[in-house]
Amino acid sequence: MKHLSFRLPLLARILIAILLGIAFGYFSPLWFARLVATFNALFSQFLQFVVPLLIVCLITPAIGALGRNAGRLLLLTAAIAYLDTVISGLIAFGVGAWSFPALIDPQAAVVLSENVSAEPFFTLQIPPVLGVMSALVLAFMLGLCIASLGLQRLQGAFLELRAVIETVIARAVIPLLPLYIFGIFLDMASVGKAASVVSVFLGIVAIIFLLHIFVLCYEFAVAGIVTRRNPFRLLYRMLPAYFTALGTSSSAATIPVTYRCTQANGVREETAGFTVPLCATIHMSGSCLKITACAVALLIMHGQPIEPWTLVGFVFLLSIMMVAAPGVPGGSIMAALGVLQSVLGFDAEMQALMIALYIAMDSFGTACNVTGDGAIALVIDRLRPQADKSEA
Repeated sequence: MKHLSFRLPLLARILIAILLGIAFGYFSPLWFARLVATFNALFSQFLQFVVPLLIVCLITPAIGALGRNAGRLLLLTAAIAYLDTVISGLIAFGVGAWSFPALIDPQAAVVLSENVSAEPFFTLQIPPVLGVMSALVLAFMLGLCIASLGLQRLQGAFLELRAVIETVIARAVIPLLPLYIFGIFLDMASVGKAASVVSVFLGIVAIIFLLHIFVLCYEFAVAGIVTRRNPFRLLYRMLPAYFTALGTSSSAATIPVTYRCTQANGVREETAGFTVPLCATIHMSGSCLKITACAVALLIMHGQPIEPWTLVGFVFLLSIMMVAAPGVPGGSIMAALGVLQSVLGFDAEMQALMIALYIAMDSFGTACNVTGDGAIALVIDRLRPQADKSEA
Protein backbone atom coordinates (compact mmCIF):
# COMPACT_ATOMS: atom_id res chain seq x y z
CA MET A 1 0.00 0.00 0.00
CA LYS A 2 1.41 3.36 -0.99
CA HIS A 3 2.23 5.85 1.69
CA LEU A 4 -0.24 8.72 1.60
CA SER A 5 0.74 12.13 2.85
CA PHE A 6 -1.48 15.12 3.36
CA ARG A 7 -0.08 18.58 3.96
CA LEU A 8 -2.24 21.47 5.02
CA PRO A 9 -1.76 24.70 3.06
CA LEU A 10 -0.11 27.57 4.88
CA LEU A 11 -3.38 29.50 5.26
CA ALA A 12 -5.03 26.54 7.02
CA ARG A 13 -2.04 26.16 9.35
CA ILE A 14 -2.11 29.87 10.19
CA LEU A 15 -5.85 29.78 10.96
CA ILE A 16 -5.44 26.69 13.16
CA ALA A 17 -2.54 28.39 14.95
CA ILE A 18 -4.69 31.47 15.64
CA LEU A 19 -7.59 29.41 17.00
CA LEU A 20 -5.34 27.22 19.16
CA GLY A 21 -3.44 30.25 20.41
CA ILE A 22 -6.66 31.95 21.51
CA ALA A 23 -7.94 28.74 23.16
CA PHE A 24 -4.69 27.97 25.00
CA GLY A 25 -4.30 31.58 26.06
CA TYR A 26 -7.28 31.39 28.42
CA PHE A 27 -6.10 28.42 30.52
CA SER A 28 -2.43 27.65 29.83
CA PRO A 29 -0.14 27.73 32.91
CA LEU A 30 2.47 30.45 33.23
CA TRP A 31 5.39 28.09 32.55
CA PHE A 32 3.87 27.12 29.18
CA ALA A 33 3.24 30.75 28.24
CA ARG A 34 6.84 31.61 29.14
CA LEU A 35 8.12 28.65 27.09
CA VAL A 36 6.19 29.85 24.04
CA ALA A 37 7.37 33.41 24.69
CA THR A 38 10.96 32.13 24.71
CA PHE A 39 10.51 30.51 21.30
CA ASN A 40 8.90 33.70 19.94
CA ALA A 41 11.76 35.85 21.23
CA LEU A 42 14.35 33.61 19.55
CA PHE A 43 12.38 33.34 16.31
CA SER A 44 11.90 37.11 16.21
CA GLN A 45 15.66 37.61 16.51
CA PHE A 46 16.21 35.10 13.71
CA LEU A 47 13.73 36.96 11.49
CA GLN A 48 15.50 40.26 12.10
CA PHE A 49 18.77 38.58 11.10
CA VAL A 50 17.35 37.04 7.91
CA VAL A 51 15.45 40.05 6.52
CA PRO A 52 18.48 42.17 5.42
CA LEU A 53 20.05 39.09 3.81
CA LEU A 54 16.76 38.43 2.03
CA ILE A 55 16.75 41.98 0.65
CA VAL A 56 20.31 41.76 -0.71
CA CYS A 57 20.04 38.21 -2.10
CA LEU A 58 16.68 38.70 -3.81
CA ILE A 59 16.71 42.27 -5.07
CA THR A 60 20.30 42.28 -6.38
CA PRO A 61 19.85 39.54 -9.04
CA ALA A 62 16.36 40.85 -9.88
CA ILE A 63 17.74 44.30 -10.75
CA GLY A 64 20.76 42.76 -12.48
CA ALA A 65 18.58 40.62 -14.74
CA LEU A 66 16.13 43.45 -15.45
CA GLY A 67 18.82 45.93 -16.41
CA ARG A 68 20.85 43.56 -18.55
CA ASN A 69 17.93 42.90 -20.89
CA ALA A 70 16.38 46.33 -20.63
CA GLY A 71 15.03 47.67 -23.88
CA ARG A 72 12.61 50.54 -24.11
CA LEU A 73 9.58 48.23 -24.17
CA LEU A 74 10.76 46.37 -21.08
CA LEU A 75 11.44 49.60 -19.20
CA LEU A 76 8.05 50.96 -20.24
CA THR A 77 6.34 47.82 -18.92
CA ALA A 78 8.31 47.96 -15.67
CA ALA A 79 7.51 51.66 -15.22
CA ILE A 80 3.78 51.13 -15.75
CA ALA A 81 3.75 48.12 -13.39
CA TYR A 82 5.61 50.08 -10.70
CA LEU A 83 3.40 53.16 -11.10
CA ASP A 84 0.25 51.03 -10.82
CA THR A 85 1.63 49.31 -7.71
CA VAL A 86 2.35 52.69 -6.10
CA ILE A 87 -1.12 54.04 -6.98
CA SER A 88 -2.77 50.95 -5.46
CA GLY A 89 -0.78 51.44 -2.26
CA LEU A 90 -1.70 55.13 -2.08
CA ILE A 91 -5.38 54.28 -2.59
CA ALA A 92 -5.16 51.76 0.25
CA PHE A 93 -3.50 54.35 2.49
CA GLY A 94 -6.15 56.98 1.76
CA VAL A 95 -9.12 54.66 2.23
CA GLY A 96 -7.61 53.01 5.30
CA ALA A 97 -6.78 56.30 7.03
CA TRP A 98 -10.34 57.48 6.34
CA SER A 99 -12.34 54.33 7.17
CA PHE A 100 -10.37 52.25 9.67
CA PRO A 101 -10.66 54.64 12.65
CA ALA A 102 -14.43 54.03 12.62
CA LEU A 103 -13.85 50.27 12.88
CA ILE A 104 -11.27 50.37 15.67
CA ASP A 105 -12.34 51.19 19.21
CA PRO A 106 -9.88 53.62 20.86
CA GLN A 107 -10.16 51.58 24.05
CA ALA A 108 -9.07 48.49 22.10
CA ALA A 109 -6.05 50.42 20.89
CA VAL A 110 -5.13 51.15 24.51
CA VAL A 111 -5.44 47.46 25.40
CA LEU A 112 -3.29 46.43 22.45
CA SER A 113 -0.55 48.86 23.43
CA GLU A 114 -0.17 47.28 26.88
CA ASN A 115 2.80 45.09 27.67
CA VAL A 116 2.55 41.32 27.34
CA SER A 117 2.10 39.21 30.46
CA ALA A 118 4.54 36.34 29.91
CA GLU A 119 8.27 36.94 29.89
CA PRO A 120 10.62 34.52 28.09
CA PHE A 121 12.90 32.32 30.19
CA PHE A 122 15.87 33.77 28.30
CA THR A 123 16.70 35.70 25.14
CA LEU A 124 19.57 35.72 22.68
CA GLN A 125 20.64 38.72 20.66
CA ILE A 126 21.30 37.91 16.98
CA PRO A 127 22.43 41.22 15.46
CA PRO A 128 21.76 41.56 11.71
CA VAL A 129 24.78 41.71 9.44
CA LEU A 130 23.60 45.14 8.24
CA GLY A 131 20.56 47.38 8.62
CA VAL A 132 17.49 47.16 6.42
CA MET A 133 18.06 50.44 4.58
CA SER A 134 21.77 49.63 4.18
CA ALA A 135 20.74 46.29 2.66
CA LEU A 136 18.37 48.03 0.24
CA VAL A 137 21.01 50.54 -0.89
CA LEU A 138 23.61 47.77 -1.25
CA ALA A 139 21.20 45.66 -3.30
CA PHE A 140 20.53 48.53 -5.70
CA MET A 141 24.19 49.41 -6.01
CA LEU A 142 25.23 45.83 -6.75
CA GLY A 143 22.28 45.16 -9.06
CA LEU A 144 22.84 48.28 -11.16
CA CYS A 145 26.58 47.56 -11.43
CA ILE A 146 25.91 43.97 -12.50
CA ALA A 147 23.51 45.25 -15.16
CA SER A 148 25.68 48.05 -16.52
CA LEU A 149 29.02 46.19 -16.42
CA GLY A 150 27.69 42.79 -17.46
CA LEU A 151 29.20 41.00 -14.45
CA GLN A 152 27.89 37.54 -15.25
CA ARG A 153 29.90 35.68 -12.61
CA LEU A 154 28.76 38.03 -9.87
CA GLN A 155 25.17 37.68 -11.11
CA GLY A 156 25.56 33.90 -10.98
CA ALA A 157 26.89 34.12 -7.41
CA PHE A 158 23.88 36.14 -6.31
CA LEU A 159 21.54 33.70 -8.04
CA GLU A 160 23.11 30.96 -5.92
CA LEU A 161 22.78 33.12 -2.80
CA ARG A 162 19.14 33.67 -3.71
CA ALA A 163 18.65 29.90 -3.80
CA VAL A 164 20.22 29.70 -0.34
CA ILE A 165 17.99 32.36 1.20
CA GLU A 166 14.89 30.91 -0.48
CA THR A 167 15.77 27.53 1.05
CA VAL A 168 16.12 29.12 4.49
CA ILE A 169 12.72 30.78 4.12
CA ALA A 170 11.04 27.64 2.77
CA ARG A 171 12.54 25.14 5.23
CA ALA A 172 13.03 27.20 8.39
CA VAL A 173 10.89 30.34 8.45
CA ILE A 174 7.65 29.16 6.82
CA PRO A 175 7.35 25.84 8.75
CA LEU A 176 7.89 27.66 12.08
CA LEU A 177 5.65 30.59 11.21
CA PRO A 178 2.39 29.00 12.49
CA LEU A 179 4.04 28.27 15.84
CA TYR A 180 5.22 31.87 16.04
CA ILE A 181 1.71 33.18 15.32
CA PHE A 182 0.31 30.64 17.83
CA GLY A 183 2.53 32.23 20.47
CA ILE A 184 1.48 35.77 19.56
CA PHE A 185 -2.25 34.97 19.84
CA LEU A 186 -1.73 32.90 23.00
CA ASP A 187 -0.15 35.93 24.62
CA MET A 188 -2.86 38.28 23.36
CA ALA A 189 -5.62 35.97 24.64
CA SER A 190 -3.98 35.75 28.05
CA VAL A 191 -4.25 39.53 28.51
CA GLY A 192 -7.60 39.97 26.76
CA LYS A 193 -6.37 41.30 23.40
CA ALA A 194 -7.52 38.47 21.12
CA ALA A 195 -11.22 39.34 20.91
CA SER A 196 -10.44 42.94 19.93
CA VAL A 197 -7.95 41.85 17.26
CA VAL A 198 -10.22 39.22 15.65
CA SER A 199 -13.24 41.55 15.53
CA VAL A 200 -11.17 44.27 13.87
CA PHE A 201 -9.67 41.75 11.41
CA LEU A 202 -13.10 40.91 9.97
CA GLY A 203 -13.94 44.52 9.13
CA ILE A 204 -10.49 45.15 7.66
CA VAL A 205 -10.70 42.08 5.42
CA ALA A 206 -14.07 43.20 4.05
CA ILE A 207 -12.78 46.68 3.19
CA ILE A 208 -9.61 45.34 1.56
CA PHE A 209 -11.68 42.98 -0.61
CA LEU A 210 -13.77 45.93 -1.83
CA LEU A 211 -10.56 47.86 -2.48
CA HIS A 212 -9.32 45.02 -4.71
CA ILE A 213 -12.47 45.26 -6.80
CA PHE A 214 -12.10 49.05 -7.06
CA VAL A 215 -8.45 48.78 -8.16
CA LEU A 216 -9.35 46.26 -10.88
CA CYS A 217 -12.12 48.54 -12.15
CA TYR A 218 -9.73 51.51 -12.21
CA GLU A 219 -7.01 49.51 -14.03
CA PHE A 220 -9.38 48.35 -16.74
CA ALA A 221 -10.99 51.79 -16.99
CA VAL A 222 -7.54 53.16 -17.88
CA ALA A 223 -6.96 50.27 -20.29
CA GLY A 224 -10.37 50.93 -21.85
CA ILE A 225 -9.56 54.61 -22.33
CA VAL A 226 -6.18 53.84 -23.92
CA THR A 227 -7.57 51.14 -26.23
CA ARG A 228 -10.98 52.84 -26.76
CA ARG A 229 -12.83 49.68 -25.77
CA ASN A 230 -15.45 48.71 -23.18
CA PRO A 231 -13.52 48.23 -19.90
CA PHE A 232 -16.15 45.95 -18.36
CA ARG A 233 -15.96 43.52 -21.30
CA LEU A 234 -12.19 43.55 -21.01
CA LEU A 235 -12.40 42.80 -17.29
CA TYR A 236 -15.03 40.10 -17.85
CA ARG A 237 -12.73 38.20 -20.22
CA MET A 238 -10.04 38.16 -17.50
CA LEU A 239 -12.28 36.42 -14.93
CA PRO A 240 -10.89 32.92 -15.64
CA ALA A 241 -7.44 34.19 -14.67
CA TYR A 242 -8.90 35.87 -11.56
CA PHE A 243 -10.56 32.70 -10.30
CA THR A 244 -7.56 30.53 -11.18
CA ALA A 245 -5.32 32.80 -9.10
CA LEU A 246 -7.93 32.76 -6.35
CA GLY A 247 -7.61 28.99 -6.17
CA THR A 248 -3.86 28.62 -6.64
CA SER A 249 -2.60 31.77 -4.82
CA SER A 250 0.25 31.74 -7.36
CA SER A 251 0.95 34.25 -10.12
CA ALA A 252 3.35 31.82 -11.81
CA ALA A 253 0.85 28.95 -11.86
CA THR A 254 -1.76 31.24 -13.40
CA ILE A 255 0.45 32.48 -16.28
CA PRO A 256 -1.02 30.09 -18.92
CA VAL A 257 -4.58 31.16 -18.08
CA THR A 258 -3.62 34.84 -17.93
CA TYR A 259 -1.91 34.46 -21.32
CA ARG A 260 -5.05 33.00 -22.93
CA CYS A 261 -7.35 35.60 -21.36
CA THR A 262 -5.08 38.41 -22.51
CA GLN A 263 -5.14 37.11 -26.06
CA ALA A 264 -8.94 36.82 -25.86
CA ASN A 265 -8.94 40.56 -25.21
CA GLY A 266 -7.22 41.10 -28.57
CA VAL A 267 -3.65 41.53 -27.35
CA ARG A 268 -1.14 40.35 -29.94
CA GLU A 269 0.56 37.02 -29.23
CA GLU A 270 4.08 38.44 -29.03
CA THR A 271 2.95 41.23 -26.66
CA ALA A 272 1.10 38.80 -24.39
CA GLY A 273 4.08 36.44 -24.36
CA PHE A 274 6.31 39.29 -23.24
CA THR A 275 4.15 41.20 -20.75
CA VAL A 276 2.33 38.38 -18.91
CA PRO A 277 5.41 36.53 -17.54
CA LEU A 278 7.18 39.83 -16.81
CA CYS A 279 4.22 41.35 -14.96
CA ALA A 280 3.80 38.14 -12.96
CA THR A 281 7.19 39.05 -11.47
CA ILE A 282 7.08 42.84 -11.13
CA HIS A 283 3.40 43.89 -10.99
CA MET A 284 2.17 43.60 -7.37
CA SER A 285 -0.71 46.07 -7.06
CA GLY A 286 -2.89 43.73 -5.00
CA SER A 287 -0.05 42.78 -2.67
CA CYS A 288 0.98 46.40 -2.10
CA LEU A 289 -2.65 47.32 -1.47
CA LYS A 290 -3.04 44.60 1.18
CA ILE A 291 0.18 45.35 3.00
CA THR A 292 -0.43 49.11 3.06
CA ALA A 293 -4.01 48.76 4.29
CA CYS A 294 -3.02 46.26 6.98
CA ALA A 295 -0.13 48.48 8.07
CA VAL A 296 -2.46 51.47 8.49
CA ALA A 297 -4.90 49.32 10.47
CA LEU A 298 -2.21 48.04 12.82
CA LEU A 299 -0.83 51.52 13.42
CA ILE A 300 -4.33 52.64 14.46
CA MET A 301 -4.87 49.50 16.56
CA HIS A 302 -1.67 50.19 18.50
CA GLY A 303 -2.48 53.86 19.02
CA GLN A 304 0.35 55.12 16.83
CA PRO A 305 -0.04 58.31 14.75
CA ILE A 306 -0.63 58.18 11.00
CA GLU A 307 2.00 60.41 9.42
CA PRO A 308 1.02 60.97 5.75
CA TRP A 309 4.50 61.60 4.29
CA THR A 310 5.95 58.64 6.17
CA LEU A 311 3.23 56.39 4.73
CA VAL A 312 3.76 57.80 1.22
CA GLY A 313 7.48 57.05 1.45
CA PHE A 314 6.63 53.61 2.79
CA VAL A 315 4.43 52.89 -0.27
CA PHE A 316 7.19 53.90 -2.72
CA LEU A 317 9.76 51.73 -0.93
CA LEU A 318 7.32 48.85 -0.56
CA SER A 319 6.57 48.89 -4.28
CA ILE A 320 10.29 48.47 -4.97
CA MET A 321 10.47 45.56 -2.51
CA MET A 322 7.63 43.82 -4.33
CA VAL A 323 9.97 43.11 -7.27
CA ALA A 324 11.62 40.46 -5.10
CA ALA A 325 8.39 39.09 -3.68
CA PRO A 326 7.69 36.25 -6.17
CA GLY A 327 10.97 34.59 -5.18
CA VAL A 328 9.97 34.42 -1.54
CA PRO A 329 7.92 31.42 -0.42
CA GLY A 330 5.01 32.61 1.67
CA GLY A 331 4.24 35.72 -0.33
CA SER A 332 5.20 39.36 -0.55
CA ILE A 333 4.90 39.90 3.19
CA MET A 334 8.28 38.27 3.83
CA ALA A 335 9.98 40.76 1.49
CA ALA A 336 8.08 43.63 3.13
CA LEU A 337 9.07 42.95 6.74
CA GLY A 338 12.23 45.04 6.45
CA VAL A 339 10.38 48.16 5.28
CA LEU A 340 7.66 47.68 7.90
CA GLN A 341 10.33 47.58 10.58
CA SER A 342 12.63 50.34 9.35
CA VAL A 343 10.06 52.88 8.11
CA LEU A 344 6.99 52.26 10.29
CA GLY A 345 8.73 50.86 13.36
CA PHE A 346 6.79 47.58 13.51
CA ASP A 347 7.83 45.39 16.45
CA ALA A 348 7.71 41.59 16.56
CA GLU A 349 4.02 41.42 17.56
CA MET A 350 2.93 43.83 14.83
CA GLN A 351 4.96 41.90 12.23
CA ALA A 352 3.29 38.64 13.29
CA LEU A 353 -0.16 40.22 13.00
CA MET A 354 0.79 41.56 9.55
CA ILE A 355 1.80 38.07 8.45
CA ALA A 356 -1.46 36.58 9.74
CA LEU A 357 -3.59 39.28 8.09
CA TYR A 358 -1.71 39.07 4.81
CA ILE A 359 -1.84 35.29 4.49
CA ALA A 360 -5.55 35.29 5.34
CA MET A 361 -6.09 37.34 2.16
CA ASP A 362 -3.23 35.98 0.07
CA SER A 363 -5.36 34.57 -2.75
CA PHE A 364 -7.31 37.83 -3.20
CA GLY A 365 -4.12 39.84 -3.60
CA THR A 366 -2.69 37.34 -6.09
CA ALA A 367 -5.94 37.43 -8.09
CA CYS A 368 -5.76 41.23 -8.20
CA ASN A 369 -2.12 41.13 -9.34
CA VAL A 370 -2.80 38.60 -12.10
CA THR A 371 -5.96 40.21 -13.43
CA GLY A 372 -4.27 43.62 -13.50
CA ASP A 373 -1.53 42.10 -15.66
CA GLY A 374 -4.14 41.84 -18.41
CA ALA A 375 -4.81 45.58 -18.21
CA ILE A 376 -1.10 46.38 -18.50
CA ALA A 377 -0.82 44.04 -21.50
CA LEU A 378 -3.61 45.96 -23.23
CA VAL A 379 -1.87 49.29 -22.66
CA ILE A 380 1.53 47.97 -23.79
CA ASP A 381 0.00 46.43 -26.92
CA ARG A 382 -1.53 49.81 -27.77
CA LEU A 383 1.77 51.65 -27.18
CA ARG A 384 3.96 49.00 -28.73
CA PRO A 385 4.17 50.34 -32.32
CA GLN A 386 5.63 53.60 -30.98
CA ALA A 387 8.05 51.75 -28.70
CA ASP A 388 9.17 49.45 -31.53
CA LYS A 389 9.72 52.41 -33.80
CA SER A 390 11.79 54.19 -31.14
CA GLU A 391 13.97 51.11 -30.61
CA ALA A 392 14.53 50.76 -34.34
